[in-house]
Amino acid sequence: MDPGTSVMGYGIILIKGNAAQLIQYGVIHLSKYTSHELKLKKIFDRVTGIIEDYKPDEVALEAPFYGKNVQSMLKLGRAQGVAMAAALSKEIPITEYAPKKVKQSVTGNGNASKEQVANMLKTILRFESEPKLLDATDALAVALCHHYNANSRVSGSKSWKSFIKDNPERIK
Repeated sequence: MDPGTSVMGYGIILIKGNAAQLIQYGVIHLSKYTSHELKLKKIFDRVTGIIEDYKPDEVALEAPFYGKNVQSMLKLGRAQGVAMAAALSKEIPITEYAPKKVKQSVTGNGNASKEQVANMLKTILRFESEPKLLDATDALAVALCHHYNANSRVSGSKSWKSFIKDNPERIK
């Protein structure tokens, strides 16, 4: 998932062996909702629905990009938190990835543009259509990054599930 407060991207891939297959990708439009609270509710409802429809084994999210506008960061963090809560409510493990790590995993360049990421995904996942919003391909990139980093998660990158397992005394 690529959390956002105006548009939130999601992408679902199926892993068979080492190969990734595109299942679905799209966006959740949120700009039509007037209050931030209503946007958060819609994020929770739609993410829960996507999880119920596709039954993923794991959820990967792009970590917020740290900008200069504190209010925007707070809103984005809340959107991400609600998406995480939706997955956690279904007992789905979550892993976060920094934007640069996602771009590096998919294109080999941590500073790649959204368009470069989308073009590389079209090649890797073999799809033809041009997404109208790059938030959808950003979400697919997060899913692919998660697949590529499966082995490194065991050796270092932390998911919420592994954090809870490794720190039972901190959970009360």
